[in-house]
Amino acid sequence: MTVRLLPSGRRAVLVETTDVLGLQAALTQAPPDGVVELVPAARTLLVRFDPAVTNADRLGALLRRVSPVDSAPTGAGEVVIPVVYDGEDLADVAAETGLSVASLVARHTAGAYVSAFCGFAPGFAYLTGSDPALHVSRRSSPRTRIPAGSVAIAGEYSAVYPSASPGGWRLLGRTDVPVWDVERDPPNLLPPGTRVRFEAVRP
Repeated sequence: MTVRLLPSGRRAVLVETTDVLGLQAALTQAPPDGVVELVPAARTLLVRFDPAVTNADRLGALLRRVSPVDSAPTGAGEVVIPVVYDGEDLADVAAETGLSVASLVARHTAGAYVSAFCGFAPGFAYLTGSDPALHVSRRSSPRTRIPAGSVAIAGEYSAVYPSASPGGWRLLGRTDVPVWDVERDPPNLLPPGTRVRFEAVRP
């Protein structure tokens, strides 16, 4: 695992790494003294600490020695997301990738996805693990409103929109599964490290 440590104020260290989820899992299983929060992103892990317990130099030396571990939740099954593949961009993405719509759907449902990090909106999980053939750019002109439950792709990621919002991702379909529900404990269905599978269903 390659790491690069960057200062991030008096109470945090930003770690650039090739295995964000593996590092997060290792630090979660054996938390270093003074670490109070881990915040994953696409290529970085923000490690917040209590300066009364440790400091950036001491923590940084420890972080360089940490070995990543399997990030899959122990004993946890996959979250299966049923999807009606009738999205507005389905035909365009198929044409751009040189696939038939049926092949595009087959490749998307064959992916073994993992929630890498959350951002943009509460419950918006960036899911890695898609077929490289499905890595497409965002729309040149974002939509002003994408319905909650929209299943979309952009770059190397897949996602389910947790709420209605603007967005530029390519829409492949829709699901009735609420990925963010404030009445649920916890409200986020797809926290980082969660394994996800998409399943095609009829409307």
